[in-house]
Amino acid sequence: MEKTLVILKPSCVQRSLIGEVVSRFEKKGLRLVGMKMVQLDDNVLNEHYAHLKDKPFFQEVKNSMQACPVIVLCWEGVDATQVVRSIVGFTCGRNAVAGTIRGDFSVSMQENIVHASDSVESAEKEIKRFFKEEEIFDYKLSVLSFLYSESEI
Repeated sequence: MEKTLVILKPSCVQRSLIGEVVSRFEKKGLRLVGMKMVQLDDNVLNEHYAHLKDKPFFQEVKNSMQACPVIVLCWEGVDATQVVRSIVGFTCGRNAVAGTIRGDFSVSMQENIVHASDSVESAEKEIKRFFKEEEIFDYKLSVLSFLYSESEI
């Protein structure tokens, strides 16, 4: 099974949407294998958003992500990264389709409720960035046979 990372951003935490957002992933059938609240610091944000370091809005992104603690989640499932991206919607909330997390709860490019890994490779790096190995759990999900056919798992 594939694992992917989701960060519930300060815009999610401040608007009391944590339960609503987590329930979207749970209802889809993804298995939550890691979850914690953290206050992000400059070091982790510089690493996480290194691809944006030369952009004029880089400091704004960092300020936004440090406004309050975030919730970091690791989800697991068949094609989990793509499934999560579909649930999350387009990056800019104004362009995200209704029914997606960003489409339902965001009108902003930055204050867009969640970060979701954009590829399997990114997910692997990001999970290691935010979780220690012992913070990722493996347990039996009793409804697994009702989520996937035998040939899918």
